[in-house]
Amino acid sequence: MILGIDVGGTHTDAVLIEGRDVLEKVKVPTNSENLGGSLLEVAEQLLGTAGSRYPERVVFSTTISTNAIVQDTVSTVGMILANGPGIPPSYITTDENARFVSGYVNHRGIIVVPVDRREVEVIAESFHKKGIANIVVAGKFSTRNPRLELDIDDIVGSRFAHVSLGHRMSGNLNFPRRVATTYLNAAVWDIYRNFVEVVNAFINRFGKRFPVYILKADGGTLEINRSADYPAQTILSGPAASVMGILSLADCVEDAVALDIGGTTTDIALFADGVPLLEPRGMTIGKYKTLIRGLRTQSIGIGGDSAVRFEHGGFVIGPHRHGPAAAFGGPTPTPTDAMIVLGLTSPDDRRKAEKALEPLAAQAGVSLESFARKIFDDTCRYIARAVTAMIERVNAQPVYTIHELLEGKVLRPTVLHVVGGPAEPMAPRIAEYLNCRAEIPQHAEVANAVGAALARTTTELTVLADTEEKTLTIVEEGIRIPISSGFSREEAAEICLDRLRERALAMGAGTKDLELEITEDQSFNMVRGFYTAGRNIRIKAQVKPGLIAGVERGDPSCTR
Repeated sequence: MILGIDVGGTHTDAVLIEGRDVLEKVKVPTNSENLGGSLLEVAEQLLGTAGSRYPERVVFSTTISTNAIVQDTVSTVGMILANGPGIPPSYITTDENARFVSGYVNHRGIIVVPVDRREVEVIAESFHKKGIANIVVAGKFSTRNPRLELDIDDIVGSRFAHVSLGHRMSGNLNFPRRVATTYLNAAVWDIYRNFVEVVNAFINRFGKRFPVYILKADGGTLEINRSADYPAQTILSGPAASVMGILSLADCVEDAVALDIGGTTTDIALFADGVPLLEPRGMTIGKYKTLIRGLRTQSIGIGGDSAVRFEHGGFVIGPHRHGPAAAFGGPTPTPTDAMIVLGLTSPDDRRKAEKALEPLAAQAGVSLESFARKIFDDTCRYIARAVTAMIERVNAQPVYTIHELLEGKVLRPTVLHVVGGPAEPMAPRIAEYLNCRAEIPQHAEVANAVGAALARTTTELTVLADTEEKTLTIVEEGIRIPISSGFSREEAAEICLDRLRERALAMGAGTKDLELEITEDQSFNMVRGFYTAGRNIRIKAQVKPGLIAGVERGDPSCTR
C-alpha cells in the first residue's frame, strides 16, 4: 500500500494505492501557515479507511519551491564564484551578491591558482553584514576537480546556515548553468528545509517509521532526508508529478499536450508518441538556465485562483494568488469566480463571486456575464498561447523523451490531457484554441498524487578518468581515486554502473526498478608532442525514469 501526497499552493491531494487500485482519494485546502495540519487532515481521512495497516511507503510531490521561484519569494543568496580566465563575470551572473575570487581549476582538473584565504574571508564577512545566511560556492571545471570548492567551503562553511557546492549539482559541464543551478539550490533551501521538517514531524505522529520519498524534476523519487541538501532537484516536483500522473492514468500513444491547471500555476508538458519529453542537458526555470535534468515542463503563473485586477489601462490575470476564489472567501476576484458566474463550475457562494467581479465589470463598461466570459476566455487563451510557444521551441531542437532521442521528430499534438481542479470547465475551451481533442483522465483531480505514488527512484552518475594524471573522479559524489595509466573505458563503465546501482539503492530504489543505461560515452587520446600521453574518458549513466515495477500506464482504477 502506497500513500501519495501532492502539496500544492492551493490544495493538498492524496491517494491510497494498493497494487493497481486507488483505494481512496482526498483533496483538502493547503494551509500554508500550518502545513502539518493539512497533512494530518489528509492522513485522518485516508488512513482511517485502511484499518490498522500502514503504507509501505509515502511519496510526496510539491509545488512549494516552484511557486516561490515563479512569484520571486526566494531567499537572498551570496555567491562565491571562481570563474578563471575566458568567461567574463557578466556572462555568468548579474546578481548584486555575486563575488569573484582569483583561484581556479583548468579543464584537466589541475588547480592553477589556489584559494586565497583572506580574499574569501573578506567576501564572507561582507555577506554576514548583509544578513545573508545561504551561499553558493561554484568553480569552473569543479566537476573535474572539486578541491577548490571544498577549500572555500572549509573556510566559510561554519559561518553560514547552508553552503551549496557547484560540483554536487550535476556532472555536466557548462559553468553558467551550474552557477544558476547552485543559486536556485541555495535560494529555495530555507523553504524546502521547512517543508522537510514538517513532513518528518507529520510522519513521526504515526509512531512508526516507513520509507518517505520526494518526487524530483526528472519524474523519479529520492529519500526525503537525503533531498534536504539538494532542493534544486525537487524544484519542479509538482510539474513532474503531473506528467507521471498522466503517464499512469491516460492511455496515450499519440503526440499530446498535458496540462495541470492548479490554483496558482499551470504546468505544461509534452508527449511524443505517448512518451514524456525530457530535458537531458538541463531545464530552464523562469530566467534561469540550469543543469537540472528533468521532464520537459513549463510552469506559468496563471491558475484558477490567480488574482484579477485592473492595471496599466487593462485587466491582468496573475501571476500572484492572494488566496482562494472570492466565492470561497478569498480577497480578490479570480478566473474561478468567472467560471462560477458563467455556470461552468458549481459555486460555493455564487453571490460572493458576482460581488467580486461586479466592480471590475463596471470599470470595463460591460455586463457581469460579458466580463466573466472575457476573464475565462483570456485565461484559456493565455494557456493555449504558452502551449503553442512551447511546441514551437521543442520543434526547433532535437526531441528527447525519457526513453531515447527521436531523430527528426516534429511534434504535432492531437490530444490535450488536462488534470487539476479546473480541468472539466477549461479543457474544452483550451483544446478549441489548440485544435486538439480534450481528454480528462480518471482521478484527474488528484493525478499529481497518483503520479508521485507510482514513480520509481532515479539518479545519475558521471565518471571522469584521466590516465595521464592517473585519477578517476566520481563527479556527483566529489570522490577522486587513483588509477593506472592503462585504465580502460570498459573499466570506467563498470565502475560507473556499479556505483550508480549502489547510489540508487541508498536513495531507496527497489531492485526491480534498477533499469540502468549509459547516456554518455566518450574517450579520446591526449597528445603531447608527437606521442599519446594518455586517455580522457567520460561515462555518464542513469536509472531511467518511469513507473514502479508492476504498474503499466492507464492501470490505476478506483475501487470505492
